Amino acid sequence: MMHFHFHPHSPGHCDCGETLPSSKIRQLWIALILIGGFAAAELGVGLNSHSLALVAESGHMFSDAIALGIALLATWVASLPASPQAPFGYRRVEILAALVNGMGLVLVAVLIAWEAIARLQSPSTEILSLPMLVTAAIGLGVNSLNAFLLHDHRQDDLNLQGAFLHMVADAISSVGVMLAAIAVWALHWNRADGAISLAVAIFILLGAIPLIQQSLHILLEKAPAHLELAQIQSDLESFDGVKSVDRLRVWSIALNQEALTAELTVTIKEGSGRDRLLAQLQTFLQQKFGIQEVFLQLVAPVPFNLSQPLTLLQLGQDTEATLTFTGQPAPSAPRFAPQCQAPSQDFPTEGKNHGKIGTV
Repeated sequence: MMHFHFHPHSPGHCDCGETLPSSKIRQLWIALILIGGFAAAELGVGLNSHSLALVAESGHMFSDAIALGIALLATWVASLPASPQAPFGYRRVEILAALVNGMGLVLVAVLIAWEAIARLQSPSTEILSLPMLVTAAIGLGVNSLNAFLLHDHRQDDLNLQGAFLHMVADAISSVGVMLAAIAVWALHWNRADGAISLAVAIFILLGAIPLIQQSLHILLEKAPAHLELAQIQSDLESFDGVKSVDRLRVWSIALNQEALTAELTVTIKEGSGRDRLLAQLQTFLQQKFGIQEVFLQLVAPVPFNLSQPLTLLQLGQDTEATLTFTGQPAPSAPRFAPQCQAPSQDFPTEGKNHGKIGTV
């Protein structure tokens, strides 16, 4: 006897991917226009002033513009309603977008580091520090504004969190360009341009690695790090009527959207009692652990039946017990105790020797 329950949309269902999608899309559009336009202006100034730091920072901002475009598309797809073919919705698309953006950051960091090392070996002799300083200061303002726009939803959306980290990285890159401009102007240290670019590349790489790790963690459907499976199992087994919890599985569909499946052995036989227990378990998992997608299968304990050798074998692996039919310990005997005793018979052979057939 079993009870299977599918619970994709409970009253407390997390609509993190559906909360004000138009607001998120509008914010992404504003950030995309600002950063795309400024990246083009920054590239022009960087080429004119012979500043690798400024060119590298503009390249980073162009990559961020692409990242914002990917995030914008993913946010629109994720806002589509669930369907029979996609019962959990399309929020997983945002995780794919975050992974793509993370890999893009790694590529940008490698390219900037490559050029920075070359510039350190052969520094430019003509670097215009004033255009670098003014352009980087404007870039700091643009990136700070974009980071502010994306800050509100970043905790509930890994896709927007990746975009937010892009903006923060850009803001710090702008600070690095400003420092390089000051070093070139005050100290005439032209290698500062390459050194700052290398530092920016390292910073971008360090920001990309956690984003990639978190995206892969969800895509590989690993158990969420903030949930302890042993604690969940112990709490479920503490309910009256629950004998054991088996096949417990917890995974993330998207950021802050977890799902759980489990098989519960229960001693309650009445259908109404099982329904009440099921509702209590679902409410408990939602309120304490924030798990909204709950799939529970309730089964009755397996009865002791001598006609099921597999059951006896499983019991024998856990405990040593002697099965008796009279209440007395069974005598120790070989596995195949019954033996057939046949009388000896002599058969004539050549000469006076005789063969003899013994017991079978």
